[in-house]
Amino acid sequence: MSPTSPESSTDGASPVNARPAPTRRLTTAQALVAFLARQYTERDGRRHRLINATWGIFGHGNVAGIGQALVEAGNGNRTGPRMPYLQGRNEQAMVHAAVGFARQSGRLSAHAVTTSIGPGATNLVTGAALATINHIPVLLLPGDTFATRPADPVLQQLEVPYTGDVSVNDCLRPVSRYFDRVTRPEALIPAALQAMRVLADPAETGAVTLALPQDVQAEAYDWPEAFFAERVWRVRRPAPDTAELEAAVRAVRSARRPLIVAGGGVRHSAAEETLAAFTAATRIPVASTQAGKGALRHDHPADVGGIGHTGTATADELARTADLVIGVGTRYTDFTTASGTLFENPAVRFLNLNITGFDAHKLAALPLVADARTGLEALTSALAGRGYRVDPAYETEYTGAKEAWEEQVEASFTTPDPTARPTQTQVLGLLDTLVTEDDILINAAGSLPGDLHKLWRTRSRDQYHVEYGYSCMGYEIPAAIGVLLATATQGSPDRPRPVWALVGDGTYLMNPTEIVTAVQENLPLKLVILQNHGYASIGGLSETVGGERFGTDYRHRDADGGFTGPPLPVDLAANAASLGMRVLRATTIDDLRKALAEARSADGPTCVYVETETPDTVSGPPPAQAWWDVPVAETATRPAAVKAREEYDRRVAARRHHL
Repeated sequence: MSPTSPESSTDGASPVNARPAPTRRLTTAQALVAFLARQYTERDGRRHRLINATWGIFGHGNVAGIGQALVEAGNGNRTGPRMPYLQGRNEQAMVHAAVGFARQSGRLSAHAVTTSIGPGATNLVTGAALATINHIPVLLLPGDTFATRPADPVLQQLEVPYTGDVSVNDCLRPVSRYFDRVTRPEALIPAALQAMRVLADPAETGAVTLALPQDVQAEAYDWPEAFFAERVWRVRRPAPDTAELEAAVRAVRSARRPLIVAGGGVRHSAAEETLAAFTAATRIPVASTQAGKGALRHDHPADVGGIGHTGTATADELARTADLVIGVGTRYTDFTTASGTLFENPAVRFLNLNITGFDAHKLAALPLVADARTGLEALTSALAGRGYRVDPAYETEYTGAKEAWEEQVEASFTTPDPTARPTQTQVLGLLDTLVTEDDILINAAGSLPGDLHKLWRTRSRDQYHVEYGYSCMGYEIPAAIGVLLATATQGSPDRPRPVWALVGDGTYLMNPTEIVTAVQENLPLKLVILQNHGYASIGGLSETVGGERFGTDYRHRDADGGFTGPPLPVDLAANAASLGMRVLRATTIDDLRKALAEARSADGPTCVYVETETPDTVSGPPPAQAWWDVPVAETATRPAAVKAREEYDRRVAARRHHL
């Protein structure tokens, strides 16, 4: 992807007596910050600042370099645009916040994250993997050991006996879409340009790492002024190949039971309205992955809900009988395909519209390599006038099934006794009665993603923010901060959108640190902590695979050394309050209804804390509508594992390869 610059040369000639090109003497860190402040993306005629701010935790590997440069870029005299600084408490959390910001910004704006060397840098790895797996841009700027090696080893240096050019930052190579170590000031110029190219590329984007040795950060160099010119990186919308489009049209026209699987690519492309127009013309039903939920509103006639292991009965039954599956911007993870067991029709074929050829060819599909919006527009236009529309009986079938599923949703959300302790799904039901299309819900791991995917009624294209590419516990709170920062730039600062971070106790204990950041910035984060005394999701999985819930409850040890004693006296509400949040405790359904309403109207960070009833004692959500492959012990002596293996063998026999 080539940027445009007002100072680009056009004639290619250089007069013999030309004056030297102007330069500016800056440190490498100062030059990098000045460069980043002048990078922009453009899509559909709208320009966005590419690197909107920089998160940082400072140590000896970046405090005198990037840290000093950020001081100059944000305070006092400066010669260019400001680079805002955001103070984090945990390096992994800073990346999660940056991911939340970039996703809410449509991947058109991103954040940078700077850390010291050693543990500060290695703490980035989990966040980098999450960003890359989800195709979300984030720029990582970890400090590195000395390039000049004045002393060897230095503090926090990893010594590798067989080579001298490896540092702990190399851990970031496999989880980065682009990685470079800038060992000389002048090497920053090509490295920075490549970094921007990848961040702005809709097919390539993910985590980008520029490892910065601490001595190089502070070293001065005479930089060409052209390096600091404004650059606009145009985010392309590639159109489909003519032959691929014709093959796609033939496949759709020959299908009797087609089904669309909408993935995150629909949202990244802002293709929701185009998808709605396509379904209006063809009446093809739309199921959604976790990343694609919200591609259509929940009440759209063609929306049949989530698909796969955590999907709805409506979507999964349609998937089992579909003769053509049209994937739009999806990676087809095992949760979507039910580990290769969902698409049962012997005649099923796949048509994949995706901006990457890698994903477009999955499941031996007919590929339609293109931007989601451009591709859907082309497909709609090509089908127009050819008389294609699904059989009315098929439309009646899936709309009727959707109505039946909605009755199950209502039953799960029902709260008949206002004095009872709520179940997790009843918590979601109370939220469902409260939110509007303005609200945004954030979640990532545990049992909540399954309940949300099956049950949540999405009211807007960006309301449903569940990170399930990496399913990373601890994502929710920092991601909510990133989303709040993004919404502040998109709408009225006097009327911030309600942003909810939904976490279980297990997730909360993983990463509560950025509560302090929300308090520092006075962000109106709405945090809902559901206390169920352990890992509810893995506890249920453990039971189904013969693990007997071992090690999944938060309990004291018993006399035999196990973990079946009383629940641990952990007070997460007190912890959240100690970090500066206002906390509302709810013990009953009626308490919770009032607390959620109060939190929604709050103008500062507010936590709602509730202990939930377990589904063992009351009716819970509908069970999984499709299988998920978690291998079970092939030999065992305990009856639970033997029984689980028998069920596993039965299920795995249904798996097929789509060739």
